[in-house]
Amino acid sequence: MTYDGLILYGPPASGKDAVSAALIASDPRYVLFERLKAGSGRTHGYRSITHSRLHALDVAGLLLYVNNRYGNTYAIDRPGLDHIMTSSQVPIVHLGQVADLKALTGYPAKWLTVLLWCARGTSAERLHDRGDTDVEARMTAWDDTCRDVLTAPPAAFALALRTDHMTPHEAAHRIDAAMHDPDNALAWPDLADIVTRP
Repeated sequence: MTYDGLILYGPPASGKDAVSAALIASDPRYVLFERLKAGSGRTHGYRSITHSRLHALDVAGLLLYVNNRYGNTYAIDRPGLDHIMTSSQVPIVHLGQVADLKALTGYPAKWLTVLLWCARGTSAERLHDRGDTDVEARMTAWDDTCRDVLTAPPAAFALALRTDHMTPHEAAHRIDAAMHDPDNALAWPDLADIVTRP
């Protein structure tokens, strides 16, 4: 592959889990990077950790990024990424804030950054369908992410996909093609068009 790792960026329920599953099913080299999580709520897709242990990792300089949302603390740790990279696998990292993208620039890897988007109403429906109990907070996060994207540099994303206009398999195919050949990515996508299109 041309890239060492893949970043899927998008608001809550934009399709990151579904697209990741489709990528992993298509090629066993892809593996989901499970962020550290200290707090309560969903544990699927995360590595649970205590606040004290997370603080110790931070003091040791082993955390690339830490953020607080939904009353929990989430972190991207260097040892977790190292483990995947040294296993000749391709990490898929889920992010939801532009600041997270900047955090990974300090890690020695070449990343393909993909924006996954869908209409606000679609996100709300998906959140209800999967049984989330904090839909209001996650929709606030959706609005924050929208503002983030609209003010992000055009070059922040190499590829932008609307997951309400294609299946997870179709999105995975597009992403995998870009991972192997950058010419298959939409360089400098019109982010305003992606975000505001019905």
